[in-house]
Amino acid sequence: MAAPAQRATGIATLMAVRQLTPETINRIAAGEVVERPASVVKELVENAIDAGAREIEIVTAGSGLSLIRVTDDGSGMDARDLALAVERHATSKLRDEDLFNITTLGFRGEALPSIGSIAHLEIRTRQSAAGHGIAIAVDRGRKGEVRPAALNPGTIVEVRDLFSATPARLKFMKSERAENLAISEMVKRLAMAHPEIGFSLTTGERTGLRLPACAPGSDGLLNRLGRIMGREFMADALALDGRREDVRLHGFVGLPTLNRPDAGLQFLFVNGRPVRDRLLLGALRGAYGDMVPKGRHPLVALFVELDARHVDVNVHPAKAEVRFRDAGAVRALLVGGIREVLERAGHRASAEGGARMLDVLARRNEMSAPQPSSWSPQPPRSSYSAGFGEAMQAPLAGLAVEPSVEVVHDTVSLATSEAETADHPLGAARAQLHGTYIVAETSDGIVIVDQHAAHERLVLERMKAMLANGGIKRQGLLIPEIVDLDADEAAALAEAAEQLGALGLVLEQFGANAVLVRETPALLGQCDVAALVKDVGREVLTEGTTGLLEARLDAILGTIACHGSVRAGRRLTGPEMNALLREMEATPRAGQCNHGRPTYVSLSRADIERLFGRR
Repeated sequence: MAAPAQRATGIATLMAVRQLTPETINRIAAGEVVERPASVVKELVENAIDAGAREIEIVTAGSGLSLIRVTDDGSGMDARDLALAVERHATSKLRDEDLFNITTLGFRGEALPSIGSIAHLEIRTRQSAAGHGIAIAVDRGRKGEVRPAALNPGTIVEVRDLFSATPARLKFMKSERAENLAISEMVKRLAMAHPEIGFSLTTGERTGLRLPACAPGSDGLLNRLGRIMGREFMADALALDGRREDVRLHGFVGLPTLNRPDAGLQFLFVNGRPVRDRLLLGALRGAYGDMVPKGRHPLVALFVELDARHVDVNVHPAKAEVRFRDAGAVRALLVGGIREVLERAGHRASAEGGARMLDVLARRNEMSAPQPSSWSPQPPRSSYSAGFGEAMQAPLAGLAVEPSVEVVHDTVSLATSEAETADHPLGAARAQLHGTYIVAETSDGIVIVDQHAAHERLVLERMKAMLANGGIKRQGLLIPEIVDLDADEAAALAEAAEQLGALGLVLEQFGANAVLVRETPALLGQCDVAALVKDVGREVLTEGTTGLLEARLDAILGTIACHGSVRAGRRLTGPEMNALLREMEATPRAGQCNHGRPTYVSLSRADIERLFGRR
């Protein structure tokens, strides 16, 4: 019978245990720390930040494989520190060898020797009080001697021919564009966490990023965030600053109507360290809940600060994850803080809706405007105006401006009767278009409201308030209604009957393929009971009944609220329209419907004047 070590093809016989060489140990460590060129940039920039730098310059070539150079104006090192910096497990960032009191960005003592084991590494450094600088080189694991060098105070770290000692790793690199993008994203995250530091990134021949140092405080932080996340984030960012016990949460969150199809503009930091933490990301999703459409992601930049002993940053080789001592408290602070800020924003919606509307109208204007003749470099102003008029008529063709008050026969009378409400944030109703959109005049522009989307949110918020104050009021049906369903839906609704009753929908199973509905939420008034039950049935069946009320409260209530909302196509009177506008102004989260879409768009007078060439 074959020996165990010989049974499987390709398995070598057992060998004696031996000690690995320092070079092999360093290369194994490099596999953990240096995943790609962006990992090297991260380690070197973090070292510069820890050294007290106020200006950091990053230069790369060949997607970082040919060259990575990081220059800073930090404190520099003396000869002893420089020699130790390229040794394994040597660090200046760990006090008293307490692994649970990490107050710097770096702590593992592996980055520089790991990088030096797989590339050519050169460090030049000078302390401000020193008469000259010093340098050391490590060439694929071979350490040189400390030597004199000429440079200004600070440190320059240069990495060339990355992975040249482990060429197999080069097969796993992505395209030059992808690697450059990863480097840029890494620098942006570090720059967001440290707005007081100036950053410059040059990839190849192009300076891709230049961020001057910002003033301290909230305004300086928002300015840095705007340079990275875009002006639309600055326009729609809500400041957050809260504390629970010894944990502080601050930063900015975007309005729910400002969202993206991916989570690329969600930035989270713990004690100045960029992280992609599952706990924090899950709390973020829970905080926005039904205010963002499915498949869309809000824009945020949030910073958690707490005692270093209450968070373990030593759980991931690349320091991308952390572990909190009291994860529940951190999650509660994040969810509660975001929800409070969004509630304070009230009916406010993203400015992006108005910008998109302007963009559409401008494009239509360009398409419709007459072209100048060969002898005239500029068209007469009257021709320009006519072209714009045609552009305006195209999207509005067939829209009748309906009188909005039953006893009034024109919108002019409506405007006169409601003039006193024009100073409200959402203005005074002037017309209803297509039985769907309310047009209101504000003191400095116009607002267009989607009546169904807006009322849907109002009904949902009323139901939430009722549920929090003892339960949703119900109305009994004069004749209980039987609703035919799929057998699985009927069974799921019957299982969730007690929880649905707390939401105002009282039903019971009626045979294998139906339910009997006895009561509905009073807020819905006369509603299509069958349609309501079928929609709720699909929601319950999709999500399951376990923990239904707690986990799916917003979704279930949103489905119910949709059936009690003013439908598109319903003609409203002037008082009804203005009442809707006033309630929107007083209702939290009224800027977006239950599905996360905006409930209104606004145009300022200046926007309108620009459309007509008056500005």
